[in-house]
Amino acid sequence: MCKGMIGRKVGMTGLFGPAGEYVPVTVVLVGPCVVTQIKTEANDGYNALQIGFGNKKEKRVTKPLAGHYRKAGSQMFEYLREVAVDSPDEYKVGQEIKVDMFKVGERVNVTGKTKGRGFTGVVKRHGFHGGKKTHGSHSHRVPGSIGSSAWPSRVIKGKKMPGRYGYETMTVRNIEVVDLRPEENLLLLKGTIPGAKTGLLKINKKKF
Repeated sequence: MCKGMIGRKVGMTGLFGPAGEYVPVTVVLVGPCVVTQIKTEANDGYNALQIGFGNKKEKRVTKPLAGHYRKAGSQMFEYLREVAVDSPDEYKVGQEIKVDMFKVGERVNVTGKTKGRGFTGVVKRHGFHGGKKTHGSHSHRVPGSIGSSAWPSRVIKGKKMPGRYGYETMTVRNIEVVDLRPEENLLLLKGTIPGAKTGLLKINKKKF
């Protein structure tokens, strides 16, 4: 059984549950993903499927990669990822994997890149309290002293400083599948997941 798929974040909405409660959900366009390569333990040392997702113009694809894609059909893919699989013999190159591999009520792990916030200060990036807010203060959002005077007379490695914030790979676990829309290739997941709209996501089945 294939243990994951890749998709694109569409946005957020809400549903009403059986008891009338409002459930916020994230809508994900999942697949259909096409198997572009099968990796086996005998040849590669592990079992996995290489799957493609998204359409791309052939003139935007390098010739070696286009030749690799043609083995699975005529479609050119925007993304390639590997997903674990128990029995690679059950699949063949060019086979489509669709969203119906998931079930309502199932728990999944979702991996994506968080929104990029650009260069930010320590208050936003690390949650510093900042300085005094009184009259005459010039240190409202500054980090304060970062070094040591006598010993060790340097800035400690790993000191929390201003810098680029966000756009980091993050995995959220145990996300409940609220609903499936196989005819539209949509997966509705409970709550929020990392990433901006149209961001690439990897949805994996729980290992246990």
